[in-house]
Amino acid sequence: MTAIYYVMIVSALYFVIMMLSFRNIWNISRRAAYSAYNSLSGSELVPSVSLLVPAYNEELTITENVRCLMTLNYPNYEVIVINDGSSDDTLDVLLKEYELEAIPNPEIRGRLDTQRIRGVYHNPQYPHLYVIDKENGGKADSLNAGINLSRYPLISSIDADSLLEKDALIRMARMYMENPEETVAIGGDVRIANGCIIENGAVKEVSLPRKIWPMFQSIEYLKAFLGGRIGWSHINGLIIVSGAFGMFRKDYVIAVGGYRGGYPGEDMNIIIKLHRYMLKNKIPYRVAFCPEAVCWTQAPDSYHILSNQRKRWGRGNLKNMIENRDMLFNPRYKVMGWLTMPYNVIFEALNPYFRITGLLALLGYVLMDMTNWHVLLVFGLVNFLGGYLLSIGALLLEEMAFRRYNKLYDLVKMLLFSALKFVGYHQLGVLWRVQGHIQYLQNNNTWGTMTRQSWKEKSKTA
Repeated sequence: MTAIYYVMIVSALYFVIMMLSFRNIWNISRRAAYSAYNSLSGSELVPSVSLLVPAYNEELTITENVRCLMTLNYPNYEVIVINDGSSDDTLDVLLKEYELEAIPNPEIRGRLDTQRIRGVYHNPQYPHLYVIDKENGGKADSLNAGINLSRYPLISSIDADSLLEKDALIRMARMYMENPEETVAIGGDVRIANGCIIENGAVKEVSLPRKIWPMFQSIEYLKAFLGGRIGWSHINGLIIVSGAFGMFRKDYVIAVGGYRGGYPGEDMNIIIKLHRYMLKNKIPYRVAFCPEAVCWTQAPDSYHILSNQRKRWGRGNLKNMIENRDMLFNPRYKVMGWLTMPYNVIFEALNPYFRITGLLALLGYVLMDMTNWHVLLVFGLVNFLGGYLLSIGALLLEEMAFRRYNKLYDLVKMLLFSALKFVGYHQLGVLWRVQGHIQYLQNNNTWGTMTRQSWKEKSKTA
């Protein structure tokens, strides 16, 4: 019975967060439809932003990514691509495409520790584009190198396999301008681009993935971002801003020592450090989420690549929870200490073990004739119905506020896969998280293979 109670408690907490998301969706919908963000795109009042793009072996996607970033509807920004010791032609592709030349004595403004910088490249014909070439040090190290070179008070981290909608940055800046003194970080909404038609660095036609693995991830992302992060941000308890797309105040990022390298999970780690710093120093702040600012990203489309990604996420989550365990139930850390951190430890990090041991106990009771199949049936139904209703809730939020998937076929497909993910895919997620924890205990900090496809090829086959 313990397993059933655990599933019920988890589902109840998910529903509370989902209800907070519904409570705010009407304001978000009106903001997305009627905000004067278009008038801001030419305003001198909009704060300048440095876009940081870590790139490791991204030769197939980097050109489209940079082309997208160079054409955003934003008045003043710079794009800094950081080549993290790629073993492919990432650097050569950029140098050739934009005819970049080395800067003899580049001005490095920041002092965050990074691997050795081998060169900084620029072309006056593209005044807002800079490329850093450095020795390999990982994503966090690359972001720190970008911060050191950046000129502007706001920084935005963007994955090299991602594409921003043209108004994404200005929508995020509008949210920042509502409360610039207290806003230290803003997360954007991340969508799966597999299956979409990509032209000239932009999503021209939105469609769901044709392959099964990206399709399951599309459902997951809707639930996590719309059903979860809207609610968590409402109580200022957001624990992660996706590394694919986020905006930060540079002064506070530097104040907490920049990004933490050496292990996956740097996007969660930087947010935890910001929460800790602001609460410890009693500085009013907020970590916000802007669901109308959309970033489209390539999702893993094979079992091997997806499993590597999820194991890495599991390692990063567990390491962050262990290293910040002093925040648990600590009054100093308010919502983070009393709610967010305990929730992530009990219902995220430890979730696989409760589910596995609970299921094994129920099966043991049945085999020893201590209970009957009705109990197993109730356990399965509670687990399925709770998760399925949460997925439907995320789809409702999508339809109420954004309606990016306007084909009836797509909606039916999402409803179908929301149910199918409980037959195999959900169980694989539990397995991958446990494997990630085992890798953490083995001190395995490898990133894992992440094979890319060009955007043209991806839009044809994914």
